[in-house]
Amino acid sequence: MPKYNRNSGKHWTLTEVQQLKKLANQNTPTRVIGSKLGRTKDAIYNKASEKNISLSPTNQSPYNRKNRNA
Repeated sequence: MPKYNRNSGKHWTLTEVQQLKKLANQNTPTRVIGSKLGRTKDAIYNKASEKNISLSPTNQSPYNRKNRNA
């Protein structure tokens, strides 16, 4: 079980929210974001939802289509 005790139960700082937004924009996996911020995966999802930060990868084609010309 991962160790997330560092920031569990603490309020989010403005710096942490900005870092969450930056990492989400870079398509960083949720568990890696949680590890860097010392938060659980659920905490990351909740804060991203609260602040309207998308955690969906932006570099994947819709409907799992692959480039047929390659």
